[in-house]
Amino acid sequence: MIKKIAQVLYIIILVTLASATIVEHFLGTPATHDLIYGSWWFIALWTLLAVTGAIYFLSRWRKMPLTVSNVNMLVLHLSFLVILVGAFITHTTSLQGIVHLRGDQPSNLCEEMVAGDSPKSHRLPFSLRLDRFQVSCHSGTESPSDYATTFVIMDGPETIHASVSMNNIFSYRHYRIYQASYDTDNNGSYLSVNHDPWGIGVAYTGYALLFLSLILMLVLPGSTFRRLLRSPLLRQGLFSALLLLLPLQAKAASADVAAPTVDRQTAQNLCLLLINYNGRICPMQTFAMDFTQKIYGNHRYHGLTSEQVLASWIFYPSEWSNEPFIRIKSKKMRDQWQLPEYVSMKTFFSRDAYLLGPVLQEYRDGNHDAFHKACNDIDSKLQILMSLRDGSVLTVLPHTEKGQTIWYSPTDSLPSDISQTEVLFMRNVFPLLFQQIASGQTDQANTIIQKVQEYQRKNGGNSLPSATQLKAEGLYNAFPMTSVLFMVNLFLGLMCFAVIFHKLGMGKTSFHGLSYNVSKNVARVLLFASWCALTYTLVLRFLISGTVPLANGYDTMLFVAWAVLLLTFLLSVAVGGMGMVACAFGFLLSGFFLLVSHLNMMDPSIGHVMPVLRSPLLSIHVSIIMISYALLALTFICGLTGLLLRSHDRELQALSLLLLYPAITTLGLGIFIGAIWANVSWGNYWSWDPKETWALITFMVYAIALHMQSLPWMRRPRHYHWFMMLAFLTLVMTYFGVNYFLSGMHSYA
Repeated sequence: MIKKIAQVLYIIILVTLASATIVEHFLGTPATHDLIYGSWWFIALWTLLAVTGAIYFLSRWRKMPLTVSNVNMLVLHLSFLVILVGAFITHTTSLQGIVHLRGDQPSNLCEEMVAGDSPKSHRLPFSLRLDRFQVSCHSGTESPSDYATTFVIMDGPETIHASVSMNNIFSYRHYRIYQASYDTDNNGSYLSVNHDPWGIGVAYTGYALLFLSLILMLVLPGSTFRRLLRSPLLRQGLFSALLLLLPLQAKAASADVAAPTVDRQTAQNLCLLLINYNGRICPMQTFAMDFTQKIYGNHRYHGLTSEQVLASWIFYPSEWSNEPFIRIKSKKMRDQWQLPEYVSMKTFFSRDAYLLGPVLQEYRDGNHDAFHKACNDIDSKLQILMSLRDGSVLTVLPHTEKGQTIWYSPTDSLPSDISQTEVLFMRNVFPLLFQQIASGQTDQANTIIQKVQEYQRKNGGNSLPSATQLKAEGLYNAFPMTSVLFMVNLFLGLMCFAVIFHKLGMGKTSFHGLSYNVSKNVARVLLFASWCALTYTLVLRFLISGTVPLANGYDTMLFVAWAVLLLTFLLSVAVGGMGMVACAFGFLLSGFFLLVSHLNMMDPSIGHVMPVLRSPLLSIHVSIIMISYALLALTFICGLTGLLLRSHDRELQALSLLLLYPAITTLGLGIFIGAIWANVSWGNYWSWDPKETWALITFMVYAIALHMQSLPWMRRPRHYHWFMMLAFLTLVMTYFGVNYFLSGMHSYA
């Protein structure tokens, strides 16, 4: 009876958590915390689950032999109770609020962050006074690198000077002070204050127990995972899988460009110039590739390189306004105005009005359906083209004064301290360059471009990227590695399955004269080569940005593909007989992830990360989470294959379980390392943000599959594979659904 009660409560909590994220999307965070997360009945649900779960587990544990592995299982389940106790103490005894400091007036008024419309105010036992607030930007750009507040703590006769910045907190008398926000005029700062002397310690104790027990679950002799490693099912090596045909649409050959173009060498030289783009100083080549990809949907246009396209738009804007260069992806939008897929800029303008004007007004009024979003997307493309026409986007002319570098375009208003000679150069260099290009004087044009390069080196100051960064970016732009890899990996995955089908169906140990073992070794080598190629790409992105590439959806998708390739390569070496199956899984799954990253829904551009993301804990948190996602994606492939090939479903169940244990371990570690990072960055280790809520749901759903002793139906391979197929939907929701359909602190991910 107690078992059924615990199971029902478990399901109710899962449904409640999923529903709460949807409610938050429509009603907002304060209302959701008031109605659900902070309500008495939500706390009661967790309490009942903890009590009933503990009673059931202890009743079973007493009947188990006293082994190290079983003691570890006790500690593992105990850790969740400790974490819940810590969360309850935090909920009932902690203080979290905001102190606003402005001018030289001290303040001890702390407004508590609570749900509802009437925040509570508390008086701190000490006062704070602002000394200075400063926004630090990456050199030469307006992209913030950090926010810092220097202040004074006045506690009776004692005066303490302190400072905080993003991910750097200050602690005083069990009060932790964080940088939260600031006034737009930079004369005031908002500091977050957290007072939780007991709850954090208890919760962190639970985290430590969880870390230890999850790791020991994989290494202790006699554990279920160690027994799986010795299972004969993993050595039989007779598997098959679904062949996924992913249609790739090729662009048809098209007519020559009617508008005048800049020759390839001159355009290439022009795009070696540096530009302030996307919040960083980078080669104009990067801007050219992003420009062509965003507006046309490809890095080339009718055989022209992206550098030629950008240069031609710069110097021949009127002629290129007639080119069908703008891609309209929305079929509804095309049908609305009877437009082809590719249209010119002039299509949207007439003497009377702007074609998109009325629709954009409706969009600004709150109509954000697919049609209005598509129109807004086209408007953003047109804005980029207009900025090229007036030259405002060409911020290629730096000026350094008193150690501060600002990059200007030829049409910007210039400060009065710039010399007349420098002003004349800035104003006239592009008109002079156009004259030489229009008259066909490419040698003179390239000479002018060299003068601009010399000017940038002389006046760029410390905003200029290093030689290593420039070389890395040139190599990264030279070859579309990920675009090629996704096609290669999908093809090789299909070939691996063809070899497996050939052996299973015909009983032959050779494939077109190539022995099965040789084919397996070749596949393994190619898998490793693919991993090396993707590693090369990630290293280049790291060198270019200066930070670990894990701060956005595109980077994390590449990392998942990288982890899949590495894990399946190691698996192919470890399990021997089923090495070809591991290679097939690795190729297909990594190819799928690379394909998703290749789609236009993810932005591949490299930029500076938000200051709050510049933390080593973020890199650890995201990398561990991505490894768990890669492992869980492999369990999905096992489930799909097991449902298609009933004769090998038990072997695939054993393989899936082998992957599931480290997946659960890394997912648990990643979630709670993320909680520690949140505590360091925001002062709250768990805020029921939609991303972390769905990550918890994913962890709880997949953990069900590890309880086969309590759930006999899960031991049946077909039931198990169906469960793993459905469980994968929670992972999809965690990674994609939250990013694109819900909102929260992780919306940048």
